[in-house]
This record gives sequence, C-alpha cells and structure tokens, in this order.
Amino acid sequence: MTRNKGLAAWLTLCLTPGLGAATIRRLLSTFGLPENILLADKSELARIAGLEAARALYSGAVSDAVERALVWASQTLNHVITLADSGYPKLLLEIPDPPPLLYARGDPELLNRKTLAVVGSRNATAQGIRNAESFAKAFSEGGMTIVSGLALGIDAAAHRGGLAGGGSTIAVLGTGIDVIYPQSNASLFAEIAARGLLLSEYPVGTPAVGHNFPRRNRLISGLARGCLVVEAALGSGSLITARLSTEQGRDVFAIPGSIHSPLSKGCHALIKQGAKLVDSAEDVMAELGSWRYASTLPAQVLASGNLLLHMGFDPVDIDALCARAGLPAEAVTAELLRLELDGLVSTLPGGRYQRLT
Repeated sequence: MTRNKGLAAWLTLCLTPGLGAATIRRLLSTFGLPENILLADKSELARIAGLEAARALYSGAVSDAVERALVWASQTLNHVITLADSGYPKLLLEIPDPPPLLYARGDPELLNRKTLAVVGSRNATAQGIRNAESFAKAFSEGGMTIVSGLALGIDAAAHRGGLAGGGSTIAVLGTGIDVIYPQSNASLFAEIAARGLLLSEYPVGTPAVGHNFPRRNRLISGLARGCLVVEAALGSGSLITARLSTEQGRDVFAIPGSIHSPLSKGCHALIKQGAKLVDSAEDVMAELGSWRYASTLPAQVLASGNLLLHMGFDPVDIDALCARAGLPAEAVTAELLRLELDGLVSTLPGGRYQRLT
C-alpha cells in the first residue's frame, strides 16, 4: 500500500469537494502522482479542476478529513487502496470510471481472486434466499469469491453462502466503510470484516444516501467475472447491476421462477434478452471455467447507441436490427436489454421488439 505521505496526497484529492473521479484522472494524466498535483501551479490546477476546487485543495476542512482518514487507515484490518497500488483490483481498471481510491476492511487479497456477483431482491422469498445461499456456498467451495451489496434478502444470503466456503465474500457498500447499513445486518457486517472484505469508494463516515447505492452497483459488477441474478422484480436495482455487467463484458446468469411471481419477472426479462438460464451452481461454474476478460463488447455497446434510430416505431426482430445497424448480434442483444430496462423498448411475441418513445 501507499506510504503515509503519498497516501495523504491521494486522500487530499479524493476528499476535496468538487473534484470528481474524472477530474482527478485528468489531473493525474497531466501532472503525474498526487504529490506533483499538490505542488503544481494553482492557475494550472484551476484551469483543469475549476477555481473553487483548486482553492478547496488547501483548505482546513480537507486537511481535517485527510487526518481522520489516516487515523482510520492506521487501524488493524483497515486499508486504503489507490490506483497506484499493486493491490488495486485489476478488473476495476477495465471499467470506464474506476474510483481513484478504495476504502477496505478485511482481506484485500480477495480483490484479485476469481469472483462472481450474486444479487437480487431485498424482499426475497424464502426459496430465493435458500437458492442464493446454497448457490453462493457452492461457488465459494469451488474457490470463487462472492461479491454483493450487503442489502437485505438475496445479498445477505449470498454473503452468508460465500462465508460458508473457502472463497469468502466481498461486500460493496453504498456508505462509508465504517457505516453499517442496514443496521439489521450488523452481525453480518462484522463477520465479513473478520473473514471477508468490506469495500467502499465513499469517504469514512458517509451516511446512507439513496443515489449512492445505484452508483456503487458498477463496482459490484466491475469486480466480478459474471453476475447471477437470483430473484428480481422489474425495475429492481439488481437489473441495474445486470445491465452494467453486460456493458462491462461480463456474463449474466439468471435463475427462472414461477410465471406468476413478480420476483421472477426481472429474471425472465434478462433470460429473454440473452442472460444464461441456470438451475444449478454447476451451470455457472462451467461457463466461467473458460472465462477470459478483455471482451470487446463494451465498445460495441457504446457504438450501438444509435440503435433506437434504426428501430423506427414498428416491431422488428434482432436479425433486421443487426443488418440495419451493422452490429453483431451480441452487441444488439446487450443494447436491447439496456433499452428495455430503461423503459424505452418493449419485448413482443415472436422475438420482436418495439420502440416505446
């Protein structure tokens, strides 16, 4: 990990109001390491970061926040991992917006082991909770580390399953690393800190704020080689994670359920859009056994942003869309999933799709 002087510089950047991750990356690209940024000409800093942020870099409030973070980092099991550290998770380096700095408590070695995200509904059924825990336990016994978000329901069950095997688990928080949310997961929070890993991009002390949770989902998907959705209603946050997994070039798996259950509809929508239907942990492990990163899918998905223009307003099938857009089937399928989850496209009988807006 970074030594204290270097770490203080990283923390100064990341704890300065108005300096987002994209701006920090531009500063790093221009000046090099954070120590160089803090020594740079203030007018040059203001040109890149804006005048207010450049001034805030040297404020007493930021210095106090840095000191609190350094005190936290000095405690047993606590770690601050920066983009410059060899322990920074390699898979996160491949996503469009990796956080410059991560707060971790527990075993950071888990960040670069074989990983799988397991996500689903907070209001899960008893069967869904049993499925999540038993699947996660089987994955963990097979040497995989389970990544999830420490929410109630499926997430908590996935973490318990991960802890039950040798692969352990990573909980990606939507709060500061020292904030337990929800409080009903306090004992699980402590067990993961002792036997797995808690992880957050948010500063120490950050409370539970609604908009932080969807944003952290990109880290759940980004840390994992694939994503299994156990139960999810349409509009569920789990479908955001599944969509991000697709955009990041990861495999998406879904467990089917009753056609009458609202908590099966999200999984069924994913399966219709190309997610792999699975009914055993072995199905997932067989797929991931030959998994290799460096998929070209994210670039193809970005290139398919004009797909709505090619759809028109009449029903159309995938083959026609591929021909019109000049894109491969996997890119079109991924983009259709994103558009459907965003409420812009609907699925019709016969494998056809229709634009809604």
